[in-house]
Amino acid sequence: MRLIALLLVATLIAPAPARADGLVGLDRLIAAWLDSPHGNYHSPSFTYWNEQGSVPESCAMCHSETGFLDYLGVGERTAGQVDHPGTINTVIGCASCHTAEAHALDEVTFPSGVEVAGLGSSATCMVCHQGRQSSDHVEGRVAGKPDDEVSDELAFVNIHYAASAATMLGSEVRPGYQYAGRTYAGRFMHVPGANTCVACHEPHSTTVQTDGCLACHQGVENLRDIRTQHSDFAGTGDRSGGIHSEIIAMQTLLMDAIRLYAAEVAGSPIAYANGFPYFFADPSGTGELTPDQITRDNRYQNWTPRLLKAAYNYQVAAKDPGGYVHNPRYMLQILHDSVTDLAGVVGMDVSNLSRP
Repeated sequence: MRLIALLLVATLIAPAPARADGLVGLDRLIAAWLDSPHGNYHSPSFTYWNEQGSVPESCAMCHSETGFLDYLGVGERTAGQVDHPGTINTVIGCASCHTAEAHALDEVTFPSGVEVAGLGSSATCMVCHQGRQSSDHVEGRVAGKPDDEVSDELAFVNIHYAASAATMLGSEVRPGYQYAGRTYAGRFMHVPGANTCVACHEPHSTTVQTDGCLACHQGVENLRDIRTQHSDFAGTGDRSGGIHSEIIAMQTLLMDAIRLYAAEVAGSPIAYANGFPYFFADPSGTGELTPDQITRDNRYQNWTPRLLKAAYNYQVAAKDPGGYVHNPRYMLQILHDSVTDLAGVVGMDVSNLSRP
């Protein structure tokens, strides 16, 4: 407990940012961590609740070190739950991962309710990088409602941020909305030695270590240029880019379908912006929003079940920009199925699309 207390004190002090280059030993690790998102004392991830004076229990697990330790069961707390508000300005620091409880953690329960065991060192990462919603949540919201009727009982469902662990596990934990009658890729199994979080991400800086990737995928200089499946999934006629380009093209196609459906079926044009709550009313119908329109008061409200499912999947892809590495087949499948589901109603030609 004395070690934990010392580590907590260290992470409550916000030193000036440092660079790890040229440093060695513990100094290098601390500098790398301070430059990482986990050590960013100025990030909204850790400052959003400053005016409230504490981080709510529902957010504290991932947005404060004290909340994470509470979840782990450190200090005679009940493991697997957070019973106390988190302390503001406590980033995810040394004590979050370097405790006996963190080292012993081997299983995580995902928003779908699925418990995944045998995770080893990846378990501590997956506690927070799992999102907060699932296919099951979306299905629960739309159940019993006609697919194409606007309902004032519906609102946008946001998976939350950086749900890379859920993406990697795919249909095993159902992070994307999974359409009935379709099969979806499960856990993305990479090569041995590259199948854990810290095998690809340096654990303190969280930066991606690309040397191993480019050593095997020879002839490319950028991870986004890698692809091992060469179909023209998005129907663009261009297969020269990596699998990342296929996912981006499919996302673009899905947004076109969402906008067309919203205007023609839901009766109100829609636009997307990278700011809460993400989907907004679009009076001009251009897809372009002014800053004063990106507000909660202008949130999109003409949701139908069909539109909500597609918008949810668009956000799943948008909030894991590394999905092309974490599980490209799963990403393409949920985007493809969302496009084709909308296309069947608005008359889009999707005959040139290919589903992995």
